[in-house]
Amino acid sequence: MELGAALWEGQCHADAPVRIPLAVLNRHGLVAGATGTGKTKTLQLIAEQLSANGVPVFLADVKGDVSGIAAPGQDNPKVRERAGQVGQTWEAAKFPCEFYALGGIGAGIPLRATVTSFGPVLLSKVLQLNQTQEQSLGLIFHYADSKGLELYDLKDLKAVTGFLVSDVGKPELKGIGGLSSVTAGVILRSITAFEQQGAAEFFGEPEFDVSELLRLGPDGRGLVSVLELPAVQDKPQLFSTFLMWLLAELFNGLPEVGDVDRPKLVFFFDEAHLLFSGASKAFLESITQTVRLIRSKGVGVFFVTQTPKDVPADVLAQLGNRVQHALRAFTPDDAKALKATVRTFPKSPYDLEETLTGLGTGEAVITVLSETGAPTPVAVTRLRAPQSLMGPVPAEDLDRLVKSSLLYGRYADAVDRESAFEKLSAGEREREAAAVESALGSPSAESPSAESPSAPRGRADKSLAEQVVGSGIFRSLARSVGTQLGREISRSLFGTRRR
Repeated sequence: MELGAALWEGQCHADAPVRIPLAVLNRHGLVAGATGTGKTKTLQLIAEQLSANGVPVFLADVKGDVSGIAAPGQDNPKVRERAGQVGQTWEAAKFPCEFYALGGIGAGIPLRATVTSFGPVLLSKVLQLNQTQEQSLGLIFHYADSKGLELYDLKDLKAVTGFLVSDVGKPELKGIGGLSSVTAGVILRSITAFEQQGAAEFFGEPEFDVSELLRLGPDGRGLVSVLELPAVQDKPQLFSTFLMWLLAELFNGLPEVGDVDRPKLVFFFDEAHLLFSGASKAFLESITQTVRLIRSKGVGVFFVTQTPKDVPADVLAQLGNRVQHALRAFTPDDAKALKATVRTFPKSPYDLEETLTGLGTGEAVITVLSETGAPTPVAVTRLRAPQSLMGPVPAEDLDRLVKSSLLYGRYADAVDRESAFEKLSAGEREREAAAVESALGSPSAESPSAESPSAPRGRADKSLAEQVVGSGIFRSLARSVGTQLGREISRSLFGTRRR
């Protein structure tokens, strides 16, 4: 994969191309640099070449300026000049794209997941529950699984939690420890706070099938899946929640492949500092574990951020491919960060402190892994120009692209099927109707009072109770309890459901 041409003493050498072997892109990477140095264009350039080589790509577009990859670039003198300097034959091109949005918040095909697929372990990490609360949440999932109470959205989870601390539901878990009202209150408050981050829209059906990300375009190029996040960039918990679920689902669903000639999928997370700033210890542990293990599934992960220190050390240690754009040293903290960054590169003939502060836009210090897995020598590089539009597509064009997708009809409209909330609500109505019937009594047909003025009221009340007990919802609940008793959904290493 061509990145650009080497720079030496201010001269660009088109006969010294800088490349990354496709086979090492599942060893993960980092694209870093100060604002305005060209990180996003580098991301776009790498994504284009991956797509051209038949590798699907996933882009988390926080700022909304990567959507131009779906439109051909604009020819101009600057593009031609850059292409001539690096020995690039530049032609405007667009690439096959799908655009997504979390729960339909913003422009894109809505991405949703069910509470059941998340599972209690992953959800506990998201809600930042302690060990006791996590175990209690596990009991709630256990009860819902065994009784056939489907947990599709957060209102289903809240309904089951509330039921299990009610007078009617308390005996259900008595034999295995029960659920305290205090713990249930903490869980319910955490869910409510999570809903305020936009999670209510993300949890539900139809659930997104992550295998959609592995598709190729009709011409054999890799599909570029762009997750549009401008509308949720102020909701980092929702963003990180989706990331944890998506990587876990891919890890569970993809087979072990070891070393391959090209990755099955490459992720790019722009503005990665939003993922890690204020992140819980559980989230950091989950990301570190995923980055370490998902390589063997043929999946590569690239983080795009301003400085390497934005990425936790344990994650940074797993990133073998580095594209470092210019850094600024305007403050003592900046100078300290610059020295720390320089120490992470292999020894080279460059004065990296001076070089990193003097790079121009679209230039970077690059070191990647070779085919043998060893770091390549550091190369100061002038990067190639992207072939697609270097900027966002107009809003009306984006809307047209989204609605013309074959996936739009499959995922656009939320579905609220009968699940735990509806079944427990039906049970509550049945108990209320039974209580009314018991309080009023059921006069017999032979009783003289059957012809009294009060008789029609008794018959009407009895008719209401019969209607509730004989309703489709009540029969559905009875069937579910009878046929699904004892059912357990197996959970994976990450705590999510196995498909």
